[in-house]
Amino acid sequence: MRKFQKTPRKCAVCGKDFPPREVVSGETVRDVITELILHDHPDWSPDEFICRSDLSLYSANYVQSLIESEKGELSSLEKEVIDSLRQHELLAMNVDMESEKTWTFGERLSDRMADFAGSWSFLIGFGVFMAGWIIMNSLVIYWHPVDPFPYILLNLLLSCLAAIQAPIIMMSQQRQEAKDRLRSQHDYQVNLKAELEIRHLNEKLDHLLSHQWERLMQIQQVQIQMLAQLEKK
Repeated sequence: MRKFQKTPRKCAVCGKDFPPREVVSGETVRDVITELILHDHPDWSPDEFICRSDLSLYSANYVQSLIESEKGELSSLEKEVIDSLRQHELLAMNVDMESEKTWTFGERLSDRMADFAGSWSFLIGFGVFMAGWIIMNSLVIYWHPVDPFPYILLNLLLSCLAAIQAPIIMMSQQRQEAKDRLRSQHDYQVNLKAELEIRHLNEKLDHLLSHQWERLMQIQQVQIQMLAQLEKK
């Protein structure tokens, strides 16, 4: 029994030998996939075997034809989903880490500065700086202030800070929008692949159930014939 299980089986599509766990019986292949296989290999029959790689290839071709019939021409995102189905690759990834790999030093620095400018540490520190500046330049009796009231130099510093801070924040927002756009595209690909896989599983279960019912009916007919022969005896 063990030797029979280890005996390699030949794929009728590619003609190569595979372990039993790497091939699938043609009876379990859905009808739509069977039609695609027969179109390329007319000699193939459901009584033979097909390897899982070839089965995945024809399943991906069926999915591609299905999407094209529903949406027309495939986009680049949908082509990546089809390729992942053919090659058994995962689409799930960390979008933040993948996008950060292409950032330059200036982009990373601008994000750090934008994060710091939008924090309580910046607000508290800048408030302390302004309060200290006003107090130091208000003591006219004891010192000669560098920036007396109405603090023209302080206004100039604030204007320069706002002029520098605004483009830095805008650059950070643009990268955040690009990251959100990449994340939405990735979510669309994952959802599309999940939908196709679920549809594929549902069709496969329906096919297996119908095939199982046919086998049960055949067994029932054999049992009825055996009972009829016993009654005649």
